[in-house]
Amino acid sequence: MRERAEAGLGHAVERAVITVPAYFDDAARAATKDAAKLAGLDALRLVNEPTAAALAYGLDKGAEGLYAVFDLGGGTFDISILRLKQGIFQVLATGGDGALGGDDFDHALADHWLSSQGITSLDSGGVKHLLAAAREAKEAMSDAESGTFEVVLAGELVSLVLDRVTFEGLIAETVDRTLSICRRVLADADMLPGDVAGVVLVGGATRVPLVRRRVAKLFGREPLADINPDEVVAHGAALQAEALTAGSDTLLLDVVPLSLGIETMGGLVEKIIHRNTPIPVAKAQEFTTYQDGQTDMIVHVVQGEREMVDQNRSLARFELSGIPPQVAGAGRVRVSFAVDADGLLTVTAGEETTGTETRVEVKPSYGLAEGEIERMLLASMEHAREDVTRRLLAEARVEAERVRIATEAALAADATLLEDGESEVIGEALSVLGEAVAGEDRDAIDAAVVELDAAAQPFAQRRMDTAFAAALSGQTVVSLGDG
Repeated sequence: MRERAEAGLGHAVERAVITVPAYFDDAARAATKDAAKLAGLDALRLVNEPTAAALAYGLDKGAEGLYAVFDLGGGTFDISILRLKQGIFQVLATGGDGALGGDDFDHALADHWLSSQGITSLDSGGVKHLLAAAREAKEAMSDAESGTFEVVLAGELVSLVLDRVTFEGLIAETVDRTLSICRRVLADADMLPGDVAGVVLVGGATRVPLVRRRVAKLFGREPLADINPDEVVAHGAALQAEALTAGSDTLLLDVVPLSLGIETMGGLVEKIIHRNTPIPVAKAQEFTTYQDGQTDMIVHVVQGEREMVDQNRSLARFELSGIPPQVAGAGRVRVSFAVDADGLLTVTAGEETTGTETRVEVKPSYGLAEGEIERMLLASMEHAREDVTRRLLAEARVEAERVRIATEAALAADATLLEDGESEVIGEALSVLGEAVAGEDRDAIDAAVVELDAAAQPFAQRRMDTAFAAALSGQTVVSLGDG
């Protein structure tokens, strides 16, 4: 691509703005930047393809308001909702399907033709020729009402007839799938189709009249299509390149496509940056130690929308050492997430009293397909109720474990303060708690914690009284006061 650009421009090309699908995650963006570096290019910015299209229309038309970018290419579909105002482009929500596109139209038509000819299978060469004919017919149906197309099937030259009504019947289900995704993304952005001021069409498959009619019906207005849908993304990338090199008043804001967070006790996920947060962004959250004397902490960075770590994607894992040994809950560790303009993530963990710090730039293993991100989002919606139930159970277990550890530590440290029979009562309550934690009943766990607190309350009160008396030993009223 660099060589083709240099041949077209007549001079060396060393810098580039690169567009990527809206669903590219950290790994895919990192791989793209690495590929650019290997090609000898300095990637000035990675821009989501729908965002680039909005940039092209926004600057050309002086448009403001909420816009949808409907991007239906050969193999993928993306929809983005953006706010355009006073030169600021902000993506509010994105969605899509990495395995949905105009190629599905070709396959539907090819299957129809095979069925009409009574043919059940073809060799690879026959399939290739049939799909080429289907693609030609699809493109012809953008302008014509009917047509005849010739293709070699099973060694014979066959004339296949197609009219627009039949074609649209074959592809209607695929088009409806794109509209369902649009409705879901609108819901993510907390808006209705009527709130959208315009719809930008991107991708060759948006030339199909049925697609344009269905989009117009959903949003209640004719889509914008006066820039070549195959070139509008490149147009926007060129404008962004100009802004970064020659200067511009336009600001471009993309969003985080999937939530980013860390693992906490019990295998829970604490989200630090939520999906659809505009980037660049930096957020931090404070965490504490779980056990007495804890001197290190494993920071496990995850990506996804589910409540439990094992249901999300692991991005990185590193260790923060040098935490001063203190009682549980006294240590303070601040974890910071920073996502740059290219969507790459840096995670920093630091202990606040000593200044000890560890950081990692997250470049996950490559290979997460665009469609997998869509599946992750769908799974979070489909399993929302059971995920919340599982999270609440895990939280109850974590709290029960904390109470158990604290109680057993207190018994070991101040056993002499126990009164007759008290050890057995507390021990029985600990046993009941252990059985409850091993089960699946959150209410039983909570009840067992309450019972243990009640059983240990007199002992805990004597410990507090003894500690308070020891602290006051040898002190006078004057020495304790301001004088």
